[in-house]
Amino acid sequence: MSVYQLSDEIMFPNPDLAEEDGLLAVGGDLSFERLILAYCNGIFPWYSEGEPILWWCPKPRFIIKPSEINISKSMKRVFNKGEFKVTFDKDFNEVIKNCKELRENKEGTWITNEIMEAYINLHKKGFATSVEVYKDQELVGGLYGVKIGKCFFGESMFSKKSNASKVALISICKKLEEEGYIFLDCQMHTNHLESMGGKFVSWKEFKVMLKEGLAL
Repeated sequence: MSVYQLSDEIMFPNPDLAEEDGLLAVGGDLSFERLILAYCNGIFPWYSEGEPILWWCPKPRFIIKPSEINISKSMKRVFNKGEFKVTFDKDFNEVIKNCKELRENKEGTWITNEIMEAYINLHKKGFATSVEVYKDQELVGGLYGVKIGKCFFGESMFSKKSNASKVALISICKKLEEEGYIFLDCQMHTNHLESMGGKFVSWKEFKVMLKEGLAL
């Protein structure tokens, strides 16, 4: 099929119709209403500076169930040492800024200025959250994502010190488990996330989980 071209109308085509690589639609905007509709249907934006907005819905889906986060013996020692301090939603802007800048310096980033503005707006409206990891009062790691119902959609994380991003991921999973969240959507597979407990689920299973989480 050809990729769907979005108009000004706040809508998306059926996610089942996404291309094999996950690409579903092109265009539209990053308005609050469109982003919420996207995530409620398992869709997210991912594109580079200078490109039109690209909307994705990869299948199968790569997720972490919060209760199944893998905490290695070495990471347990890191937590026991107490060298890192973890907070939530203390400095969303700095977390997304660091995610953007560190990736720009390495391999380029999909976190455009437009993306930053849109997700900061989501945070202000209570639909995005951040985890901050500090060492000696310096922000050395963190992650941010979108939360709707009992579904959490991970967007990006960064680390300036060894293990800082792992601390952020483990901390958010512990918090999500305590609050009854069903899954953390990793969106794309990485070996690192797989080592932390990530696994593939079928699109059919993910849709059931998504529906259940949105209803809570």
